[in-house]
Amino acid sequence: QAELGVNEHHQNEVVSYMRFARFKRGMCLKTVDSCFQDLKESRLVEETFTVDEVIDMLDGLQSVVHSEVESELINTTYTNVLLLRQLFSQAEKWYLKLQTDVSDLENRELLDQVAEFEKSEYTSSNKKSTADPIKPKLAPLYEGGSELLNKTVAYLQEENEKLKTRLRTIETQATAALDEKSKLEKSLRDLQMIQGDQKNNANQDITELENKVAALKSQFEKTLNDTTANQKFLEEDLVTTKHNLLKVQDQLSTAEKELEKKFQQTAAYRNMKEILTKKNEQIKDLRRRLSK
Repeated sequence: QAELGVNEHHQNEVVSYMRFARFKRGMCLKTVDSCFQDLKESRLVEETFTVDEVIDMLDGLQSVVHSEVESELINTTYTNVLLLRQLFSQAEKWYLKLQTDVSDLENRELLDQVAEFEKSEYTSSNKKSTADPIKPKLAPLYEGGSELLNKTVAYLQEENEKLKTRLRTIETQATAALDEKSKLEKSLRDLQMIQGDQKNNANQDITELENKVAALKSQFEKTLNDTTANQKFLEEDLVTTKHNLLKVQDQLSTAEKELEKKFQQTAAYRNMKEILTKKNEQIKDLRRRLSK
């Protein structure tokens, strides 16, 4: 590790940026100095000035210096953003996520450390500039390994995309299967509820039907018993009635015979019989006469 806590390569990059910043700072200071020099050459041509003239010159100088310093500070900010962009872009190629701590930018101890590093580096650079120029070194041959690594990363990215695509397909299929399972479970629950209701209704209907059959059977048995009893009673009554009828018929026949016998013994019957006998004789005689 070098003085700034980074490796030699990164420290060289820091030194390069500090040289660039030092150059820009020197240009800014030269611009500010030129503003004052222009004021001296253009306005300070007389030996005495009024207060208003001095205030006017200072206001003009302040405006020019403020504009130059503001422009340089804005340009420095944009330059730092571009530098960070380069670093972040390189890190993203290696799938790294860099983090920054803005609070360290105001750490006086670290700032003093950077100042000492710049001072020592500037001193050493001045010494090196007076000595023999350093021959440039060849860049290390890292391209082959980087190319292989890039190919490996590209292959892994391709495989990762394939796996993501397959995972999305599997997730879609799994979601569809879960939806279908939910629908089937719901249909099964509904069918079970319907079957349960139908079973309850069927059991209720069967119970009601059994009760009705039992009631009808009881009523039929009662009616059958009543009918059997009535039939038996009617048969007995019919036999009794037949006996009574025969008895009455016999009594009636006997009465008729007695009545006829008594009627034949009366005088009116004898007279009527004699009259009928005479009439019959007369009719026979008349028939004989009519025949002749």
